[in-house]
Amino acid sequence: MFEIEEFDIKLETEYIGRNFIYLEETESTNSFVLDRANEIKTDGTVVFSEFQSAGRGRLYRKWVSSRGQNLTFTIFLDLKDRNIPDPQLLNLAASLVVAKSIENLHMIKTSVKWPNDVLIGTRKVAGILCESVSQGDKMNRVAIGIGINVNQANFHSGYLVDPTSIRMELKQYVSREKLLAELLLNFEDTLEKLERFPAAIVEEWRPFCKMLGDKINIKAGEEEITGIFADINEKGHLILLDSNEDKRIITFGDVSAS
Repeated sequence: MFEIEEFDIKLETEYIGRNFIYLEETESTNSFVLDRANEIKTDGTVVFSEFQSAGRGRLYRKWVSSRGQNLTFTIFLDLKDRNIPDPQLLNLAASLVVAKSIENLHMIKTSVKWPNDVLIGTRKVAGILCESVSQGDKMNRVAIGIGINVNQANFHSGYLVDPTSIRMELKQYVSREKLLAELLLNFEDTLEKLERFPAAIVEEWRPFCKMLGDKINIKAGEEEITGIFADINEKGHLILLDSNEDKRIITFGDVSAS
């Protein structure tokens, strides 16, 4: 059971997570946040669920998480008065925050996999799913869904990337309350930096990406592309150097080593 009082004592943010909604179970925390019937309006609200019956990742892939073992939650942001240059940067910022929070608390080396996964070694420990609601051509509400494998001890097979958990790496139980409080504080600081100095987020993200400079495959819909992962641009999009040495800007897709 997630101890809300313990979490509240550890939380040091100004506004992220100060409005905290705890759920025993929901289909998806992102869906809960974006459903207007639930009236989630306070900027920085965090919706946490012990279990998601229909948790999902990118491309509506199923996200499976054992009840009461991990962190599955969504941060709601009201973007009307925020300066976010490109939504992809929220993915980068969130994955950077997760990676750094795990490293800071548990001294485990992490890396990020474009666009939104966090790895320990070659195994996936966390994923991010950003979903938004737009008004005209501008995003005005965004749900940043984060799933972290914290204390789960075993996983079924059939994943695109083999999973791991912090517990499996440390060989001991981990305080979910402490990790979430640390993560939300880091997220608040990183969000402020993203609005003021977006290029700094890209610079901080690069050293965490171990695939930079490597030959990779990208599957984007029905298209498969091979090339060198040259860099990411100021919007967080992947720059691929193809076989003709032409640069291609990739905005979405699944990346794997070639």
